[in-house]
Amino acid sequence: MDPIYVTGHRNPDTDSIVSAMAYAALRNALGDREYEPACLGHVSDETQLVLNRFGFQPPKRIFNMYTQVKDLAYETPPVLSAAVTVGRAWTVLQGNKNVSSVAVANEDGTLYGMLSLDDVASYNMGLVSSAYLRPVPVFNLLSVLEGKLLNDPGVNSDMVSGEVTIALPQSRENLLFHKKESIVVCGNQPDMIQRALNLNVNCLILCQAEVTDDLRQIESTTHVIVTPYDAYRALRLIFQSAPVSRVCQTRDLTCFHLEDRVDDVREQVLKHHAHCYPILDSEERVVGILTRQHLLRPRRKRVVLVDHNEAAQSVPGLEEAEILEIIDHHRLADIQTNNPIYVRNEPVGSTNTIVAGMFQERGLMPSENMAGMMAAAIVSDTVMFKSPTCTERDKRMAERLARIANISLDELGKEIFSASQSAKSARDLLFTDYKEFHIAGYNLAVAQITCVDSPAMLTRKEEFLEQMRKVAAEKEFSMVILMLTDVLMEGTQLLFVGDEEIISQAFNVTPKDNTVFLPRVMSRKKQVIPSLSALWG
Repeated sequence: MDPIYVTGHRNPDTDSIVSAMAYAALRNALGDREYEPACLGHVSDETQLVLNRFGFQPPKRIFNMYTQVKDLAYETPPVLSAAVTVGRAWTVLQGNKNVSSVAVANEDGTLYGMLSLDDVASYNMGLVSSAYLRPVPVFNLLSVLEGKLLNDPGVNSDMVSGEVTIALPQSRENLLFHKKESIVVCGNQPDMIQRALNLNVNCLILCQAEVTDDLRQIESTTHVIVTPYDAYRALRLIFQSAPVSRVCQTRDLTCFHLEDRVDDVREQVLKHHAHCYPILDSEERVVGILTRQHLLRPRRKRVVLVDHNEAAQSVPGLEEAEILEIIDHHRLADIQTNNPIYVRNEPVGSTNTIVAGMFQERGLMPSENMAGMMAAAIVSDTVMFKSPTCTERDKRMAERLARIANISLDELGKEIFSASQSAKSARDLLFTDYKEFHIAGYNLAVAQITCVDSPAMLTRKEEFLEQMRKVAAEKEFSMVILMLTDVLMEGTQLLFVGDEEIISQAFNVTPKDNTVFLPRVMSRKKQVIPSLSALWG
């Protein structure tokens, strides 16, 4: 079954990634095995420290939720080798009623061509007048005729070709076969058999007959094949011994890849008139066949959103996905769904507090390492319980998880927030915990760096402002804000690019040189964004 991705927001923080992992673990433990945690961006040093501390690998990174070819219920009929006989190909086509064409591949699995029922029919009709078989391997003839080779003609005995003739008693010499380049079909007709052997025709096919001992003594380079079929059926089968490489279409083929978006594929299909299209993987190997019917009701990717409910912070292509659930602790934003879904939004300091509560409600205790990782995420998101978003429930849940994991929350908090940030570039730091917002016609970004020494971070102020100006120009934002949140000072050094008057009115302060200190401001979602929202109405 296709996975159900559990994902946090873009530029994920520790709470976002751990809550996705924890919720997927909860659902899978309850028997829903298809849940898979995912992340949308680079794993920060802090989050990697937490993952390493408790022995976990980062979740799979996904880049979009667009409906792609790989999400379709496309057909997977056999892929034919270019050397397969037309007869075998016809059997395959007849056995797959959902498609009118099958793919023909090279030895390495890459696309050689496409073979349709029409191609085979056209080939058969073309032989009515010519009755000439181009060179085919002897093995091909033996296969379609279910025959047996009675002799070894020696040199150049691998291929057979020539004008196909049914040997019937003739009253006139000029009506008999007389070319060496002939394939003669006959029954129990010793005179015709002798004539063919003496003439050294290319191939002699005996239908429901045997070669007598005296005829076997004739030295000949003729291939002698016996078949259980009558002459009429043998004649038809001979031409089906040709390899499909001669029959299939190899030019101007339209093909699609597994990663192609369905919207793009639909546009291409409307421009062409083919009934079937080959599907290729990233290495150009054939994996299936696409028809127009597959585009009518595409299967959408399924996703559970944690730690966010705003489209701008979610995965690209979310509008094409099926959202199953939302578990969050932020303000309600702009995500819309086609059907009713399960939404759990609670005013706590960490999404992991909510997920831990769901473990409890279902009577399931997280593993020791999982509990420790969830406790670390709560400590991180509540800034060691100093954030105004922190509640007593966050503290109690973190303490309970810490007891399960047998760890100290104080030591864990110091370990998390003392992680070195000096080696990172200003741009990397800016995008470590970066979110975009759309409020009352204003577009802005607010990044946050939690640290224990904001004065040291302020020495890189000009680096930060330079990167923030680039972001504002690239995305045409009204404002870009960077919060340097100091755990020990219990406040935030606010750097901003944009209208200084907005900052002054929103926080009732007097900024200087694009900077202002906001005491007791620790939360982006509960203090910074609400202040700007109130200002802009």
